[in-house]
Amino acid sequence: MDRNVFVAIALSMSVLLFWGAFFETPKKTSEQQTNQKVEQKNEQGSIAPTINQPQIIKKITREESINSSKRIRIENASIVGSINLKGALIDDISFKKHKQKVEDGKNIIFLNPSDTENGFYIETGWTSIGNKIKVPTKDSEWKVKGNNILSDKSPVILQWNNNEGVTFEKRIELDDKYLFKISQQVKNNSNSPIDLYPYAQMTRNKIPDDIQNFYIQHEGFIGVFDDELKEDDYDDVEEKKIVRESSEGWLGITDKYWMTAFVPESGKNFKSTFLYENGFKANYIINEPVNIGKSSTGTNKLRLFIAAKEVETIDGYAADQNINKFDLVIDWGWFYFFTKPLFFVIDYLFKISGNFGTAIVLLTIAIRLIFFPLANFSFRSMAKMKAVQPEMMRLKELHKDDKVKLQQEMMALYRKEKINPASGCLPVLIQIPFFFAIYKMLFISLEMRHQPFFGWIKDLSAQDPTSLFNLFGLLPYSVPGFLEIGILPVLMGATMHLQMRLSPQPGGGGDMAKMQKQIFMFMPLVLTVILAPFAAGLVLYWCATNVLTIVQQAIINRTIKVKDY
Repeated sequence: MDRNVFVAIALSMSVLLFWGAFFETPKKTSEQQTNQKVEQKNEQGSIAPTINQPQIIKKITREESINSSKRIRIENASIVGSINLKGALIDDISFKKHKQKVEDGKNIIFLNPSDTENGFYIETGWTSIGNKIKVPTKDSEWKVKGNNILSDKSPVILQWNNNEGVTFEKRIELDDKYLFKISQQVKNNSNSPIDLYPYAQMTRNKIPDDIQNFYIQHEGFIGVFDDELKEDDYDDVEEKKIVRESSEGWLGITDKYWMTAFVPESGKNFKSTFLYENGFKANYIINEPVNIGKSSTGTNKLRLFIAAKEVETIDGYAADQNINKFDLVIDWGWFYFFTKPLFFVIDYLFKISGNFGTAIVLLTIAIRLIFFPLANFSFRSMAKMKAVQPEMMRLKELHKDDKVKLQQEMMALYRKEKINPASGCLPVLIQIPFFFAIYKMLFISLEMRHQPFFGWIKDLSAQDPTSLFNLFGLLPYSVPGFLEIGILPVLMGATMHLQMRLSPQPGGGGDMAKMQKQIFMFMPLVLTVILAPFAAGLVLYWCATNVLTIVQQAIINRTIKVKDY
């Protein structure tokens, strides 16, 4: 049984340290072949032209850029920002309901103008083969037709004339959250028919400064193409352009908590490209041209999401807008069928309790109650195991030269006392999937961000801010990050130590037994150091689990009865 406990703990830590092997979406081996085929097709000139827009090199501050350009305001209950009339770029978006830090009231800034260091902007338009038709570019000055404020109650219309008989128009609508509906119209009053290809592109000047770059969650390029989810890291795109074709789907760029995505007009085949060219770009272009005859009008529609990754909101868009697998923009991992329902449980507990830390504790209690019969059987077997340790030592000494006889006697003892030696690891094994599901939720879920518990815990999605090495803030100096071992991790280590003291200890006097005792002694300390940088909510869950386990073990140890040896 001693070995089983050790193996269970080792397994838990292995899964923790190598999470990506369990939850990271694997890359398909056929991906490169698909890209090559699409690129070959494009080189043969069989489909739409490529998008070629100049890149601005000069960089100025965000405020300077916004104040120096003509703009129309964007605002609803969820976002605030503006559209740059030069290029009709959506390049200024902040989230009103989400703040940069717990202690301040500054909105999260997501999109930035193209001429800033952290430029991240959206452009939509038309292109043609051989640039035969003058189309609007990023330098084109658009005019506002009518209303000049974009809100959920008032769309805006932008116009641009190429002075060659062709007028381009954009009608932009915004709902009360994060959905932009863009209808592009081309009026051809020239002397000849024209063919134009609609496109949309998002450009990010550089990798965001706050990228986690952690294998538990994907950050970078994402899309669903003909029912298949694709995720590409910034490094992948920087190394090689990634091209895909699809008849249905969506594409975009996702951060830990925020995202942008295009949904092309349904039923129209499109080519998607992820590339790095003086910036990271995600774009699509409709493969078949829009044929616009003389004195005729051509149209194209698309949906654009500039969103905070709120689970209820994203799920609502996926259902209401009929967007296939749009909910997977939130990285639930391989085991989303387990992790996502558990999120709804803890979110419900949070709503009725009003405190997310309390919700974690309530969830822990609920989990212990569900698995109480199994855990109770395991703990009783462990308690009996501890009680018969003297007899096991006697048998080992008596039959130390006869391994077969020793095994027979040990099995007879197990049967007599109704002990299952393999049951000792069950409490740990039961804990593992819930531990990692909660870990996943705390890491990826925007709903957990900036949620307080009590006292010094202001954000359960962040590390415990206190440190043992300055007496948890009593001494007037700060400590390096690697020495930030807070109150919660210390409590977790203490409860784990007490829990192990209540468990059967390795018997015998051999080197293996001594080594196991040393491992058991140092395991709480090691886990305290390892878990110190993790989210405080995760450590709180482990603490609550340890406390409940201690109570259950203590009660069982007092009530268990075995024969005195």
